[in-house]
Amino acid sequence: MAKSKEIKDSIDIIESYLLGEIDYEVSVSDLAKYLKAIRADDETIFIELLQKFPNDILGDLVLELPEHYLKEILENISSEQLSEAIEELESDDATDLIQDIEEIDEEKAEELLSSLDKEDQEDIKRLSRYDENKAGAYMQTEVFTASYDEKIQSAVDRLRELKKEGELENVHQVSIVGKLDRLLYTISLEDLITFNFDNTFSKELEGREDEFKPRYVRDDEDISKVIEYFEDYDLTALPIVDYHGKLLGRITSDDVHDIIQERATDQIYKLAGVDDEIEHEESTFEAGKARVTWLFLNLCTAILGASVIGLFQDVIASYVALAILMPIVASMGGNAGTQSLTIMVRQLALGDVDRENAKEAIKKELSIAIANGLIFAFSIGIIAYIWFNDSRIGIVIAVAMMINLVTAGVVGSLVPLGLKRVGVDPAVGSSVFLTTTTDIVGFFSFLGLANLVLM
Repeated sequence: MAKSKEIKDSIDIIESYLLGEIDYEVSVSDLAKYLKAIRADDETIFIELLQKFPNDILGDLVLELPEHYLKEILENISSEQLSEAIEELESDDATDLIQDIEEIDEEKAEELLSSLDKEDQEDIKRLSRYDENKAGAYMQTEVFTASYDEKIQSAVDRLRELKKEGELENVHQVSIVGKLDRLLYTISLEDLITFNFDNTFSKELEGREDEFKPRYVRDDEDISKVIEYFEDYDLTALPIVDYHGKLLGRITSDDVHDIIQERATDQIYKLAGVDDEIEHEESTFEAGKARVTWLFLNLCTAILGASVIGLFQDVIASYVALAILMPIVASMGGNAGTQSLTIMVRQLALGDVDRENAKEAIKKELSIAIANGLIFAFSIGIIAYIWFNDSRIGIVIAVAMMINLVTAGVVGSLVPLGLKRVGVDPAVGSSVFLTTTTDIVGFFSFLGLANLVLM
């Protein structure tokens, strides 16, 4: 079977890269994109090319590729090559890869971990012990430090050697430590080059201590605080310390970007009742099976809504216009509620809403709901009156629209807060509560009012 031009070009680029024939920089994400295109067409060529990558990029490449490729990679890349690739990774990335491998094959993960040098093993074990929501789980232990009493020239020479040897990557600042490695100051490289290299750090910092006081987060604090610091202060790196102020590592901006992206993606999937990990699996059966539970739950809620309609079948039979207009009330309520729900879930995830300002957030959503309710109640009332030439139907749908939009705003803001309060992810299940409520309230208010006014 002839290969498409896209696949041929991807293979050519990868092979040229491996031969050192490309005179421009190719990022790991670009290489991963080409490899994914190749794998979709020919898994054999994909593996053959992957095996040829040097160890200093193979680990980053494996992490960049989708997780469901990992089983195939483990079966075709030797343990020796994988071990050497893991050693080239920074500690946080090495920990992520070992944990990903552990989910597939615990014995393989243990074999690879035991093949690493003792220092790397200790770093990975220590980082693995952190809860996934803690700052320590995302830090890398590779950080450049200098003693408070050290001569600046000595520290610069040491940094130069570490960079040449490939021991440090993406160095943004120098962390000045005192006794017991307690963090004292952080100095950006931009500021460092303005210092007199013949002085010690203590002499150069004299009288300027406040200027270089570090921002940091403890390893046992929530990762959301790290995200908040990066957003508020436009940081490139943030030191992580223990309870006693001892410097443990750092979190860089690229890691925070990945965390934000993963969380946003996870929330979108959860709001739709879809499992992120399963959706990325290639098995159509597994992906479909995972959606069945959510769809079944929605079927049950739809039956509840239909049962409300069944209570008013006589009035619907008498006024066909009600059957035509009824979906409008429920649909508008659902859409309005989804707006409130999405805003509230996102604000909770970002830490913009907490117990202190929750009331203000609810008041804001209620005010918007009332304003929208008045606008659309008036609009649909006029439309219904003109459409069916019956002012009573216009009044009924206007009042029902107002009730449902206000209900949607309240429920859309309260449900995520309630789930958060009881320790449940607000993104999970909120939409079911919302749609069930807006459907039932919408149908009941519209048909109930119709029964009172028209019959």
